[in-house]
Amino acid sequence: MKNILGLISKEHQVRFSYIEDEIVVYALTPPDKNWSLEEKINYLKGITRLQFKRISEKYFTIYDDKKVDKPLCGFLIDAVSGKGIENALIKIEKTDFTTFTEANGHFTIPKISSEKIQIQHQGYQTFSISPEALNVPDCPKFQLQPILQNLDEVITHRYLTTGISKKNDGTIVIKPKKFGLLPGLIEPDVLQTMQQIPGIISIDETISNINVRGGTHDQNLFLWNGIRMFQTGHFFGLISAFNPSLAQNITISKNGSSAFFGESVSSLIDISSQNSNTENTNASLSSNMISAEFYTKVKISDNSNFTFSARRSLTDIFQSPTYRSYSNRIFQNTVITDLTTNAIVGYKSNVDFYFYDITAQFEQKIGAKHQFNIDVIAIENTLKFDQSTATLNKNSELEQESFGGSLQWKTNWNANHNTEFKAYFSAYDLNSTNQTLESNQILAQKNKVMDYGFQIRNTNRINEQLTINTGYQLNEIGVTNFDEINLPLFSRTITNVLISHAGIAEGVFETVSKKTFIRGGLRANYFDKFGLFLAEPRLQFSQALGNHWRLEILGEQKSQTLSQIIDLQQDFLGVEKRRWTLANDQSIPVQKSNQLSVGLSFKKNNWLITVDNFYKKITGITSSSQGFMNQFELERAIGDYQVLGSEFLIQKSFNRFYTWLSYAYNDNKYDFKTLNSTSFPNNFEVTHAVSWAAMYEWKKVKLALGAKWHTGRPITTPTNFTVTEANPTIVYNAPNNEQLKDYFQVNFSASKEWRLGATTRLQTSASIMNLLNTRNSINRFYRVNTTDNTVESVDTFSLELTPNVNVKLMF
Repeated sequence: MKNILGLISKEHQVRFSYIEDEIVVYALTPPDKNWSLEEKINYLKGITRLQFKRISEKYFTIYDDKKVDKPLCGFLIDAVSGKGIENALIKIEKTDFTTFTEANGHFTIPKISSEKIQIQHQGYQTFSISPEALNVPDCPKFQLQPILQNLDEVITHRYLTTGISKKNDGTIVIKPKKFGLLPGLIEPDVLQTMQQIPGIISIDETISNINVRGGTHDQNLFLWNGIRMFQTGHFFGLISAFNPSLAQNITISKNGSSAFFGESVSSLIDISSQNSNTENTNASLSSNMISAEFYTKVKISDNSNFTFSARRSLTDIFQSPTYRSYSNRIFQNTVITDLTTNAIVGYKSNVDFYFYDITAQFEQKIGAKHQFNIDVIAIENTLKFDQSTATLNKNSELEQESFGGSLQWKTNWNANHNTEFKAYFSAYDLNSTNQTLESNQILAQKNKVMDYGFQIRNTNRINEQLTINTGYQLNEIGVTNFDEINLPLFSRTITNVLISHAGIAEGVFETVSKKTFIRGGLRANYFDKFGLFLAEPRLQFSQALGNHWRLEILGEQKSQTLSQIIDLQQDFLGVEKRRWTLANDQSIPVQKSNQLSVGLSFKKNNWLITVDNFYKKITGITSSSQGFMNQFELERAIGDYQVLGSEFLIQKSFNRFYTWLSYAYNDNKYDFKTLNSTSFPNNFEVTHAVSWAAMYEWKKVKLALGAKWHTGRPITTPTNFTVTEANPTIVYNAPNNEQLKDYFQVNFSASKEWRLGATTRLQTSASIMNLLNTRNSINRFYRVNTTDNTVESVDTFSLELTPNVNVKLMF
């Protein structure tokens, strides 16, 4: 603007008087040289809204509207939730000026340049605005679009905490980059977070034993960028194996999953860290009392990104109070602690444990239509256990590792048609060597899974309301189990391979008003080894009932060929005793599930109430997959279980404060025809479960307090606590005739964030698990004490009071 006024002054021999910061924000195309002075001034007035006052024939005064006589200002608003966006970077291009938005999204900048103003935030799409757009009487509001957009309409945007939402198709979506805070957590650990959802619980506190609506952990399908994961935890189940700094979108489905997902008779956990937008370079470093991690995303070009993350435990460097608490919990009643009850005198033991995980990703856009992704992940847990006396030294070792990779190509042929091709492989290895001081026997065990597959998906949008998806999937799974003993010499290797084909078709209908949503699908599976064909229908239906109520009906039939079994409780040092095995359609059948749920939700004035009632039946389970530690421990029987249950959630937000209370009821019964007691309570039955939490967020401080209570798990008690010397065998009552005492735990978390520079932030957080140090028994089994021929009970107790802190630097 200043340059244009200079040109007009020379062309017409006039002078302009003005205040510089009133015109500096304007940048425009110069008027035509052939225009008259009056035409040029009218042109400038029409574009800039500036006022021109003629003082004399050759002098003009330029002044601005008094209502905009202030610094430039605005608000940044989340386009989905409508809430202000804090900590967005505001930068004036070609200058050194930067600032950040406040808690409500407000920002101010001085009038110093007509250059574009760039707005950046790691969770939202970057965009630019002109300073003229801010030079208005009131501070304008600008809506920022989240980086990840869901096609399905969202029912509620804050489900339990910020960053968790529920969609119309019944799935729950977690976005860690926008994550709030949950009691007991210092980071957005996806597998710990999902246990806050009604109907999802871990009966033994581990994330390697997550029970969804009464199912076992192996009945859940875990995917990371399309790669099936057979190992989900570090520290043998106490920590998630997925780096919390990396994951951007986690979708959880308890029922009614898409027909494009198979191989699970319970839930689906689909973790995606892929992003359709090319982000600016950013990184983070963090450490807590268990591990340290690094994350970076590098913008290679306008169309490509490279992402790398790594995490390693500090447990072999120093033993923090958190590590000691975790060790006490995970190594209870295992080979690691057995020597404490033996008669060996003067022994020494040493436990050396560490874990790590690494991910690498490359994203490339090719032209306007194509996108290419490569993803790689590696996970490892290593445990070394040394036992020694003055004359003996024995070494045991347990190693658990996973490695996977995927390649994905997506083409958008036009606005209504796209095709996606995905190929992946996943490898899992569990190896152990067990030596004891009591004997010279050496036991070696291995469990190995190799999974290869590819999937093609074609999407056609017929019209604004109807979309048709079709596809094909091929999988080859190989499982090897190996056992070897030196005294007496014994060796066994069993390898099974299964190839499966699946044809997929589904239709998605959604009205323009978003009041009605229907997704119906069919997955047709063929297992060539058995000559078995299974058709699996899927249904998701959601209907708005007025402005505040919504009805949801979900149903599915699914199958599963891969499962985990326990041969003996002390296998693999008793730490990770489950091994993967393939169905053989005889002693291990293909598992099948039928599930139906009906739910109702209400949302008004920041109140959220949801109720879900469901029926679930799983057939083809084996007794060895259920972890029996009673009269059925060594039995090999085939049966089923069925669950009737209800889940309830009530939630309320009060600006900075929000709270929720959830309740889940399960009636879960086994039915094994060949066992003496055919129908009895499921080992994973939790009849009643209640969870409560309250969170407070103020500026950059977050506090969370919560409690969990549930009835104890079923156990089988002996009929008599003495045994005969001739036959020291325990005689049990009816299976699962009693329950452990109720479980109760209180957890607390707090976090605060500091801004250290234009693009640098420091985040600190602290948590206390089991704040009241409640001693909860989470499992009990019985064994014979041969010293006095009595039956003694052995309890496994929950995690004791466990503090943890985390420091994270983002730049």
